[in-house]
Amino acid sequence: MLRFPALKTGAVIQYPGHRQTRFSTQVIEFLDGTEQRFREYAGPLMRWVIQLDKLDAGELQEAANFFDGAGPTSTFSFTDPWDGTVHANCVVEGNEFQAKVLDEWRGQTQITIRENRT
Repeated sequence: MLRFPALKTGAVIQYPGHRQTRFSTQVIEFLDGTEQRFREYAGPLMRWVIQLDKLDAGELQEAANFFDGAGPTSTFSFTDPWDGTVHANCVVEGNEFQAKVLDEWRGQTQITIRENRT
């Protein structure tokens, strides 16, 4: 199984990083005005926005290779940098890898990772 690559420092993200917890509740409203509510999935789903600003050419290429290998449909494991939890069923949001090379030691990219429910 694919695993999200770490930087040369061993870190997965650079600051600032963003993490979101998502919940989903389905609401059915009946003709008499009453409602029935139920969860669409058992627990929260996580989403991470990983902003990488100071990458060298090798790290930027590794991120691009990961994106090409994973694509928007392949699942991989991702270790949450906040609490160390490994989330085994994650996907990359978006269809194309975008990066900027500002100089030899400053490459930038942003990757958004979303947890799927199995």
